[in-house]
Amino acid sequence: MTDRRGIARVVLRVRDAGTVGAFYRDAIGLHPMGAGRFGDGSSVLVELIDDPAATPRDPQAAGLFHTAILLPDRADLGAWGTHAARSGLQLTGASDHGVSEAIYLNDPEGNGIEIYRDRPAAEWIRDGDRVEMFTRRLDLTDLARAAHGDWVGVPRGTVVGHVHLQVGDLPAAAGFMTGDLGLTRTFAAGGGEWFGWDGYHHHLAVNTWNSAGAGPRDARMAGLERIVLNGVAIDAQDPWGTRFSGE
Repeated sequence: MTDRRGIARVVLRVRDAGTVGAFYRDAIGLHPMGAGRFGDGSSVLVELIDDPAATPRDPQAAGLFHTAILLPDRADLGAWGTHAARSGLQLTGASDHGVSEAIYLNDPEGNGIEIYRDRPAAEWIRDGDRVEMFTRRLDLTDLARAAHGDWVGVPRGTVVGHVHLQVGDLPAAAGFMTGDLGLTRTFAAGGGEWFGWDGYHHHLAVNTWNSAGAGPRDARMAGLERIVLNGVAIDAQDPWGTRFSGE
């Protein structure tokens, strides 16, 4: 286990691992690394548990909002964006967040995905622990100009930069994030809160946009099964049953 705190990988329970796995390989560009495992060729970033008997994901339940795949630089994001357009992928959004540029979509079973790149940390606006973030339209045409060549899959050094969760209650979620996981709250706005380790803008975020008042997640439901952490020795569940464990 590395000493650097962050997200190692996410584990998803899916109803059709063949279809979902092909999407993470072909659409997202993760490399197969064993049965149900996909990553950058050196580290597994997404692991699929095949469970055809699982009930379909409920978009209003607590659980995953999105898994955020962090590419090494803007040229990579530009190449992926061009690949997405050429492949006819259905995007759900594209935003400039100040600290980052991000493109959003869903996998075939509705699990949210963000593909993003960070701006240099020296350019982030800080006020103590707070890191200023916003949501503005991302200029995809300008982003495409940053690409240096065709998309050939995620490069080495790609990681799960953060995971964003749907929760039933923000105070309870914040208590778990800052208490059990030892995160620092870095930003809060409009029904969401963001948390990071070691000065990063966020490794985990929570919101109640679709899930206000949600109770514990049905263990039989497809969706997020577990978040595996680097640099954190823990085996715990949040108030909605999402499991966190060390690598």
